[in-house]
Amino acid sequence: MKPIMYVKPGCPWCKLARDFFSDRGVDLEERDVISDKAAWTRMEEISGQTKTPTLEYGDFVVADFDPDEFMAAVDKKPEIKKALGL
Repeated sequence: MKPIMYVKPGCPWCKLARDFFSDRGVDLEERDVISDKAAWTRMEEISGQTKTPTLEYGDFVVADFDPDEFMAAVDKKPEIKKALGL
């Protein structure tokens, strides 16, 4: 299973998240919620909001995050942290 990151073009937080995951060797599938209506709908369904970046990995969802917020969330889920190689 590959993590999915929902992004918007030009989103500075999305770039920060992309760089964060890239620097750690985490291979993500990115979905542009502006050009892909189904991705927008899915992001809203899983997170209850419309802000990016939003990461989905199975049942683990972190919405509208920066790297510190993401790490705080993943630190509470050691199995996810290990699966992502963090």
